[in-house]
Amino acid sequence: MPRIKPILRFIVLPLVIAMGFFLVFHFDLHGLFLDQGRFQDYISSFGPYSVFVFILVQVLQVLVSPLPGDVTGLVGGYLFGAAMGSLYSTIGLVIGSMLAFYLARLLGRPFMERFVKPSVIRKYDSFLEHKGLFISFLLFLIPGFPKDTLCYVLGLSQMKTGNFFVISSCGRLLGTILLSIQGTSVRAHQDLVFFAMLGIMTVIALFGYFHVGRWLKEHIKGRQPDR
Repeated sequence: MPRIKPILRFIVLPLVIAMGFFLVFHFDLHGLFLDQGRFQDYISSFGPYSVFVFILVQVLQVLVSPLPGDVTGLVGGYLFGAAMGSLYSTIGLVIGSMLAFYLARLLGRPFMERFVKPSVIRKYDSFLEHKGLFISFLLFLIPGFPKDTLCYVLGLSQMKTGNFFVISSCGRLLGTILLSIQGTSVRAHQDLVFFAMLGIMTVIALFGYFHVGRWLKEHIKGRQPDR
């Protein structure tokens, strides 16, 4: 048993990650994600299995951080409606977030620095030691914040798995619901609803970046040791 973890860390998991990147770029999934119309047609083409494909795609877009999650959230609402789109997106996002968290924990910091810039990891090391849960939840709450990268960073911290599950799931929920409503409004041609949701997300994002972001910078600066 003690030898299983090193094997996972240095052989199996890197191969899984490499295969994930290969599939994304070989099948041009990145381009597919960027084209909302193509993405909708792609998911719909699986018929009764489209729900499972959509959930898998949501998992993948968390693990492969550069893939745009906002597009998938909109498409979920467009194809499945606000309620079910939110549910399916949440399932995929929770699974993807937990996998990213565990991957970082299993592979360790040296390996993860190949995918996440060391400067980004160091940036959050300080605040994770103090008020990490509260601020992490706020960061998950802010629309547009790179939550997928945050999952990997938190996996390198001492945060408990249960705490991560709660803050990542609850923190993502508001944005997921708003995106699903937007997707549904596009299908129903409800422009007023679409822009109302966009306005709410913009207000939350601005508040987060100007207040939470500023507090975060000051907190990290204040915790840095004198040189």
